[in-house]
Amino acid sequence: MSTPFDLDDAENYRRWREQKLADAPNSADELVVEVRDPRALTQIEYDAIADRLRRCNMVIYASPVHDADTEIPRLLGLQFGLAHLDANWLAGEDGISEIRVFDNGTRQHYIPYTDRPIKWHTDGYYNPPDRTIRGMVLHCVRSASSGGENQLMDHEMAYLLLRDEDPRHIRALMQADAMTIPERVDEGVRAAQSGPVFSLDAAGNLHMRYTARTRSIEWKQDSATVAAVAALERLLASDTPHVFKAHLEPGMGLLCNNVLHDRSAFVDDPTHPPRLLYRARYLDRISLAR
Repeated sequence: MSTPFDLDDAENYRRWREQKLADAPNSADELVVEVRDPRALTQIEYDAIADRLRRCNMVIYASPVHDADTEIPRLLGLQFGLAHLDANWLAGEDGISEIRVFDNGTRQHYIPYTDRPIKWHTDGYYNPPDRTIRGMVLHCVRSASSGGENQLMDHEMAYLLLRDEDPRHIRALMQADAMTIPERVDEGVRAAQSGPVFSLDAAGNLHMRYTARTRSIEWKQDSATVAAVAALERLLASDTPHVFKAHLEPGMGLLCNNVLHDRSAFVDDPTHPPRLLYRARYLDRISLAR
């Protein structure tokens, strides 16, 4: 299979790289598509969203629909071939998670369900290979009084910039044992998971598995991997124009092929309902067949 992500195919990579850089958005504003109703897109709205997805694997939609309804992300996802939800144990009965502050119960022990910042990651980095998270919808019902912004980066662009710096970074991060998530015993269900950072699916699409967490992460300690991880950390901390800052307001959402993202800390207003987002994570990659 011919793919630009083959380190031994310099010509294919050169062509892909040239097009990727030419198509890259110049600002977060270019990611935004106004839609009337995410549950039933018009063809014009669909085409505008598909354009962003082709260019950078993500889009931010903005709508006047402020309902607290998990059907919004579910029906949006279906229009892009996202059907197989990762029904993780903290999700709701419909497989979609309420991302809000929980003051009691199991969720309060997990950072997404607090008001604390979340470092750079791709979703489901701790999942086994048969539950790889390829697509995601993050839909905002209510925003916080302050904070809660996201930084976003196309994982293909991260690959490109790292490969340009040194192809050995990519080779190291594609090792099958590059990153290991140790066994978690308190859940009783999560075995240790080793795997690459960059990998290809059966169709040759690039997938990224990453977290900037330093606890409960074991990186392969060969010199090439240590150097590659350091290079990726520098890239994500840099002022590269390929990192976009976004703040989701009610009715807005992120649809993506599980791109790199983080979240800043936030503060809820005690006199108003708290921040609430719906997160739908899929085993599918986005399909643009409509």
